[in-house]
Amino acid sequence: MKLNSRLLLLSVAALLAFGSTAVVAADYDIDPAHSAVTFQVKHLTISKVKGSFSELSGTFQFTEGEPDSWQADVTIEISSVDTGNAKRDEHLRSEDFFNAEEFPTMVFKSTGIKMTSDAEGILLGELTMHGVTKSVELALEYNGSVQDPWGNERAGFSLTGKLNRKDWGLTYNTVLESGGLMIGEDIKISLEIEGIKAK
Repeated sequence: MKLNSRLLLLSVAALLAFGSTAVVAADYDIDPAHSAVTFQVKHLTISKVKGSFSELSGTFQFTEGEPDSWQADVTIEISSVDTGNAKRDEHLRSEDFFNAEEFPTMVFKSTGIKMTSDAEGILLGELTMHGVTKSVELALEYNGSVQDPWGNERAGFSLTGKLNRKDWGLTYNTVLESGGLMIGEDIKISLEIEGIKAK
C-alpha cells in the first residue's frame, strides 16, 4: 500500500474514533407540575404587577458537565396568562396585547450557551411571540440532578432575563399627565424548569 493511501486510512480511522466519543445529551421532558414561568412589569411607574403562565411544555437535552450539548425547546400557552385579575387577563389575551386567538403560543428555542462556572452561565436563544422572532439572552443557573422516589432522573434549572415588549410588537400604552407610561415596556421574566429524563 502506498504511503499516501496508508496515511489517508489512518486519518479516516482517527476521525471515526473521535466521532464515536462525541457526547450525546440525554432527552428530558419538562414537568409542568414542577415548572413555572413568571413575569413582572411596572404599573403607573409606582408599582409592579406580577403574573404567570400556567401551561407550558417542552423538552431539553442535557448531560451534566457537557454544556456544549445542552439544548432547550419550550412552548408556553398564551391563554394561560394569570395576573390574579380576570378582567386584566382578558385584556392581555386581546388584540391590544398578546392577541392569543391569532398567536396562541410563545416559543423559546435555544441556540447556544456560555457557561461562566459549573453551575452558571448565559443561555442564548430565539423567542417567538406575537408573530415576531427575536434573539434573547437568559441568565442560567443549574440547580442539580437527582433521582426521585420513583426512580426517575430529574434535573432543574432557573433562568431570568429582561425583555422590551415593544420589540415583539406589544406597543399598547397610555402616557400619563406626569409624562410616564401607564405600563412599563421592560418585562422581567423568570423560569423555573424541572425535567424528567426520558426512558
